[in-house]
Amino acid sequence: MKFDLVVIGSGAGGAVVARKCRAAGWSVAVVDSRPFGGTCALRGCDPKKVLVGAAAALDGARRLAGKGLAPGGAHLDWSELMRFKQTFTEPVPAARERALKEAGIAALHGHARFVGPRTLRVGDEVVEATHVHVAAGAKPMDLGLGGASLLTTSDELLDLDALPRRVAFLGGGFISLELGHVAAMAGAQVTILELSARPLAGFDPDLVTLLTERTRGMGIDLQVETRAEALERGDGGVLVRASRAGQPRTVEADLVVHGGGRVPAIDDLGLEEAGVEFDPRKGIRVNEYMQSVSNPAVYAAGDAAEGGLPLTPVASHEAHVAAANLLRGNQRKVDHPPIPSVVFTLPPLAAVGLGEDAARARGLEVEVKHERTSSWYSSRRIGEEVSAYKVLLERPSGRIVGAHVLGQQAEELINLFTLAMRCGVTGRELRRTLFAYPTHGSDIAYMV
Repeated sequence: MKFDLVVIGSGAGGAVVARKCRAAGWSVAVVDSRPFGGTCALRGCDPKKVLVGAAAALDGARRLAGKGLAPGGAHLDWSELMRFKQTFTEPVPAARERALKEAGIAALHGHARFVGPRTLRVGDEVVEATHVHVAAGAKPMDLGLGGASLLTTSDELLDLDALPRRVAFLGGGFISLELGHVAAMAGAQVTILELSARPLAGFDPDLVTLLTERTRGMGIDLQVETRAEALERGDGGVLVRASRAGQPRTVEADLVVHGGGRVPAIDDLGLEEAGVEFDPRKGIRVNEYMQSVSNPAVYAAGDAAEGGLPLTPVASHEAHVAAANLLRGNQRKVDHPPIPSVVFTLPPLAAVGLGEDAARARGLEVEVKHERTSSWYSSRRIGEEVSAYKVLLERPSGRIVGAHVLGQQAEELINLFTLAMRCGVTGRELRRTLFAYPTHGSDIAYMV
């Protein structure tokens, strides 16, 4: 088989390129060894947010208990929640394949592996391509643990018909905090083991401290500076052998979930055979056009490419750049504008731009606006006792260089800050803006 373009991966980083090149008249094939749709739609952002939505509703009801709301026996039914989640995920693969077929794009099932600079083997088929676009996504990294086969991935957790009573998460990043909060709201006894002094290393430390307090207040055993070393079969469960400050400790669980980070899913693509340079932890080395620095026939985007944040909007943005350059030659350079990031915990934590240390490392003189907002009307009326913000304004311009928000609707507030940063709106201009009131958005005027 021969194609003008073969795309490896059917998620956000690949679908854009496949559609655009096919619309331009190219012959295109998309290859995936898993159900078509990619991580975000099937195993990540979307199904996770369905779970978080139910957990947040229950959390809201409990926060307002004694304030006019009587939640009674309200609880989170895991099995029903899984069935609801499946109404979102189950139709995706067939719908994606149908859309590809209607567009005239070939859908190839199987594992793709390079056997030459422009040649791949997919199952028993040899596929030749003028260009290859790699958007293979990411996978859980090797934690170097004994007994690692006893680990459950977040993908598998999202497909469990029943939630075990005791769930341990290894690592204190997005996966562990988000799904740990959901599991705790569903009644599980949750433990999170984090090697560093605090979880969520990429977020503002002051806001993370507040979120850590909220996490522990939910009954979650969050153990920091704790190294997981091995897993063993225990009496009816799994034993996590760990240590803290040189002292051994053991965590007993029915389920141990890998939340210790992800790496590009590219190590088994045969990139060496294609002369494609890559870093196993960072991805394929690309130039500003999203083109391989060592094989001009290969482009990459999303988690598979070195450079951008591992977020779905970033993958889509990079894919648009790659598609433009495939079709018209290398003319469009990738830029990474202010990109918001959200941890969908209870409550959510969001950030865009620089933190305090990063801003000062760049030599910027900044004014830091920082306050807890649990006494503000927007938090008090919904019983939210953990909320805060930190906004960094450059002096003397008043330009917003960083925004960090913890609390209800933080995921929407951060979008407003992102738009302001993208459009050069200063703190002074935001203070003069008349927002609808009372809303969370109207709080912005008091944050700058």
